Order: sequence, then structure tokens, then C-alpha cells
Amino acid sequence: MITIYHNTRCKKSRAGLEYLTSKTNDFEIVEYLKTGISVGKLQEILRLMNKNPEDILRKQEEYYKKNIKGNDLTDSELLKEMSENPRLIERPLLVKDDIAVLAQPPEEIDKLF
Repeated sequence: MITIYHNTRCKKSRAGLEYLTSKTNDFEIVEYLKTGISVGKLQEILRLMNKNPEDILRKQEEYYKKNIKGNDLTDSELLKEMSENPRLIERPLLVKDDIAVLAQPPEEIDKLF
């Protein structure tokens, strides 16, 4: 089963969900802005993607510009910020078994099949 970390208000996230729906109906939606996302879960997703926290960090967010930009944060510090302020996380993120992708563009979802 696929898990999609989704923000209903985000155009890119909605496009990813629409693309996923065209491929399968075997998925779970996690509205991570409502439920939150743990540092451990972020670490797991990044490990599966073979990426660093900075790779999925939304640098256009106001919070980033005011609180993170220009500071030399460690990966652990970035993960904590992202967990506490999930708007900082690029979306949608999708996980299936031992693969995770950032569905930008939505066709990245094809890597899960």
C-alpha cells in the first residue's frame, strides 16, 4: 500500500493525489498538517529517498525566511524544525515499501510501480 503525505490546500499535492488516483486506489492519505509528522518518520522517508532534509525543505515559506535562512542548522535541527512546522516540508511525499518519492512532477509517482 502507498502512503501519500498530502496537503489539501496545495496545488502540487492535489495534482499528485489526482495522478496517484489514476494509477491505483490502494493508498492511504495522511494529512500531515493536521496529524503532524515525527522526526523519526521524516528520517525514514529521507532514508528511503536517499536525500537530506534540505532536499525536501520549502525555502519559499515565510517561516523559513524568518527563522532558518542564513542559519547553519544541522540535519537534526532541520528535522526538528520540519516536524514542528510541517509547512516547511515539500509535498506530496509518497511511500511504498522501501521506496519514497517527492511527486514533483506527479509522474515521479511512477517510480512506485
